[in-house]
Amino acid sequence: MQLFDSHSHLNDEKFDEDRDTVIKEIYESGVTHFVTAGYSVESSKKAVEIANKYDFIYATAGISPNDIPQTEQELWKSLAEIKELIKENKKIIAVGEIGLDYYWNVENKELQKKAFIEQIKLANQSKLPIVIHTREAVMDTIQILKENKVNCAGVFHCCPQNRELIKEALKLDFYISFAGPITFKNSKNASEIIELVPIDRLLIETDSPYLAPEPVRGTRNTPYNVKYIAQKIADVKNISIEEVAKITYQNTKRILSI
Repeated sequence: MQLFDSHSHLNDEKFDEDRDTVIKEIYESGVTHFVTAGYSVESSKKAVEIANKYDFIYATAGISPNDIPQTEQELWKSLAEIKELIKENKKIIAVGEIGLDYYWNVENKELQKKAFIEQIKLANQSKLPIVIHTREAVMDTIQILKENKVNCAGVFHCCPQNRELIKEALKLDFYISFAGPITFKNSKNASEIIELVPIDRLLIETDSPYLAPEPVRGTRNTPYNVKYIAQKIADVKNISIEEVAKITYQNTKRILSI
């Protein structure tokens, strides 16, 4: 059984002391491919550095809504760096993570929107899909996607368990990626939400080192734990974990053109 963690952050400082050891252990456990996602200029550069070191790791590059600069001038400068990084590195398979977050940031909504739209344009120019982060910003996220065509579609990463978001995302040809929260004991509608997504549009991820799933909740998360998300989906869909692994592996390769 081969598993593909479609979104992790091995570029996070929490892995600075044992990154290579962790990567070796993950690969040997059966997680044979994973994506290290950028969320700022520096983290995107680090993601590329890691991806270039290992054949089975891929990178994304982008500026998340929680990491955009304070001014528009600084934003354009950062976006120019991301554009250059994408141009120079073939291991970058998507622009992301990008999007809107009104949970952590409410003062800079307009700058978030500009950053999101500009990175959609960059993805279209680069012929890449996008990886979306959205939190408490569902309506604005969907509106921007409807008004700004995304040529290669993309993924809603760690997708919020919101029925309307998922319905609209599927209409727009996006894939839905689930992470640790679907396994949490207080996640009352997880099964219903998983049922909404056709199996051929599902991805699995850890978003490590954050959001460790049950039964390891509260620990440092790694791509090794993606099997718990796969098992939850298997239980809800009433299929084997091997089938979930196979289908999500194929789905991830398809949407990211790997």
